[in-house]
Amino acid sequence: MSIKRFALIGLGAVIVLAGIGFVAFNLLTTNNTAPSSALTAIPVTISTATPLATTAAASVSANATTATPAGVSATANPTSAATASAAGVVVYQIVPEQSKVSFTITEELNGQPNTVVGTTNLVAGQLALDAQDLSQSQVGVIKVDARGLATDNDRRNGAIRNFILNTDQYEYITFTPKSISGLSGAGKTGQAFTFQLTGDLTIRHVTKSVTFDVTAQGASAGEITGTAKATVSRSDYNLTIPNVPNVANVGEQVSLQIDFVASSAA
Repeated sequence: MSIKRFALIGLGAVIVLAGIGFVAFNLLTTNNTAPSSALTAIPVTISTATPLATTAAASVSANATTATPAGVSATANPTSAATASAAGVVVYQIVPEQSKVSFTITEELNGQPNTVVGTTNLVAGQLALDAQDLSQSQVGVIKVDARGLATDNDRRNGAIRNFILNTDQYEYITFTPKSISGLSGAGKTGQAFTFQLTGDLTIRHVTKSVTFDVTAQGASAGEITGTAKATVSRSDYNLTIPNVPNVANVGEQVSLQIDFVASSAA
């Protein structure tokens, strides 16, 4: 075999392998898995005898699933709602269409600093509020469907789904509140109040304690709006970044934010 022919065969093999690699990369970074089912809020358990209680009707793992049709819904526990009504406590449910969960992280894209923001409105949760005694407030499990998270780049979205969050196996991110601090006194419509909400944040199979700084206010008699913020480290959750062309120096710190509207009539 001549050297020229050998070189041509080698070049052809390289081109074929490169083509296969390109196709595989595009398939693996395609975000094509839809949410498996409806995202349903876990009813908050009302416990007027225990201030700052934040128990839920059931414990939720990061990979829990539901059997309801596609969409987002939340159903209150009738017994809890009756108890709440008798005690002057009102149960509010997060309205997904008016709410947003987001993460922010930095990277270098094509050698230039870049800020990546991913968002979704696939969020469910409940809170119980006694306007006459805010110290009795209770917050249920906040549940986010990670398959809905989207940035401004489809390939990045696919990398997040397939490599970083592994949403085929771990579809849900959950935050299970354990304690509230800085919330007391009576509240009224239009009044803003701030407090800290500490609990267990589960991403994939890892759970860590995280504290959110929350600012909220009663927008109307039947609606509460607010924002909750926290910062976590990628390494705490074993979130590694795949080797992607033109992307380098992805930040360690991830900012999390929940902008929520919760309604007593949801």
